[in-house]
Amino acid sequence: MKPAGYADRLYFSLQVDYMNCIDKFEEIYRKSPESAVFCPYRVCPLGAHSDHQLGKVTGFALDKGIHIAFSPKYNGVVELASLQFPKRAQWHVRDVFETRRGDWADYLRGATIELGARYPLRNGISGVIEGSLPIGGLSSSAAVTLAFLSALARVNDITLSPSEIISMALGAESDYVGVSVGKLDQSCEVYCRRDQLLYLDTRDDSYELIPQSPGMPSWKIGIFFSGLERSLAGSKYNMRVDEVRSAAYALKAYAGMEYGKFKETFLRDVPREVYDRYKDRLPETWRRRAEHWYSEFGRVETGVAAWRRGDLAAFGKITTESGASSIFNWETGSDELKALYEIIVRQDGVYGGRFSGAGFKGCCMALIDPAFEERIAAAVEREYLSVFPGLKGKYLYCGCMTADGVEL
Repeated sequence: MKPAGYADRLYFSLQVDYMNCIDKFEEIYRKSPESAVFCPYRVCPLGAHSDHQLGKVTGFALDKGIHIAFSPKYNGVVELASLQFPKRAQWHVRDVFETRRGDWADYLRGATIELGARYPLRNGISGVIEGSLPIGGLSSSAAVTLAFLSALARVNDITLSPSEIISMALGAESDYVGVSVGKLDQSCEVYCRRDQLLYLDTRDDSYELIPQSPGMPSWKIGIFFSGLERSLAGSKYNMRVDEVRSAAYALKAYAGMEYGKFKETFLRDVPREVYDRYKDRLPETWRRRAEHWYSEFGRVETGVAAWRRGDLAAFGKITTESGASSIFNWETGSDELKALYEIIVRQDGVYGGRFSGAGFKGCCMALIDPAFEERIAAAVEREYLSVFPGLKGKYLYCGCMTADGVEL
């Protein structure tokens, strides 16, 4: 028998009216979960590869994401199963492995450490995790970490502020898992609101939610999965961050600017005129990384201005330009993802698109006219699979709407 008000609570907290993870929880534990939490995935139309250098970013949360059905465990044990991975994971809230184990639960072990360092933890959880889309490009790692933190805080009667949960999720991914991420993913999945563009300055965490203009044409977000899943920890993501940071360090040295530790050096602290003066001294690889960062900073500001005036065509065009810079200057993208990007952006009814996430595998996102959605989906699938027939059955299209961030 389900608890009183169960269906209503699920509807409002999860923004969905059915979930496979609830059925799996009941199968494992022979009872209904006491609660559930939903955290959305995210896309970043402008501001890609810039948050780790304290740039400005934009984002939307999606109506697809991570669900966790859970109940408290009063012995302090965390016991989690995932519908996407075969092994269950288990640890105690006060006895977590100090180093990562190399499996899907590392983000959540790191999150337990982060939360436990700030608040006393007594209770664990038993839970089942479900992701509604394939892994890669939508920041599922941040979403599952935020959802888990929300659940673990809830069973320990802890109330987290948005800035706290963002900081903890970031610490879990950067310090425990070892990925040199910025705040983009976590911030989008916490701050975003439906039908509004998040405009965030990652240097001081100031942000604005900009509603879409009343005169803006209809649009939705198309997600096109290449069929290749990926993990940031196993990609060249950290290398790219080191390269752009090296450019910042060298530019400061050339200009006679004060500099300290390498990991505390950011391009945001180097004026554009310094880059323009000394860029030819940089190794070609470092120069390209810096060129992407500075040009992306400008694209964010130009794109936000287009969004404010309701010019979706201009906003989409700038998003496509951002995607091209990611390919040429940031040098991301497998052959499959590059081909997918090129196929998408030439379709009628596509305002603009780019890689989503790190851009090594994963997916592309596009802003599309809903009236063209069926034609776009069919044409992209046909053209893409004609080039990569081995990915039939793995390639996937999903149309998404915007959503609110995780409920705290």
